[in-house]
Amino acid sequence: MTARVHITLKSGVVDPQGSAICQALKSLGFEAVAGVRVGRTVELDLTGRTEDEVTKDVFAMCERLLTNPVIEDYRIEILSSS
Repeated sequence: MTARVHITLKSGVVDPQGSAICQALKSLGFEAVAGVRVGRTVELDLTGRTEDEVTKDVFAMCERLLTNPVIEDYRIEILSSS
């Protein structure tokens, strides 16, 4: 089974990478860009698990290692089962 975790900074957290990209886009003539937020995606391949077990395990992985819950939000997406 494959799980995808979408990780973004929380709304109140400053995103310097997003700000830099926003400024670069504006300098390239894309004046309609009002803001950019940058995140990351982690894709996990897990074997021998039910969808409920995978969701529970991936949630624990996010809380313990993959994310910083103080400054990041995340969303888990189950893509396929084997």
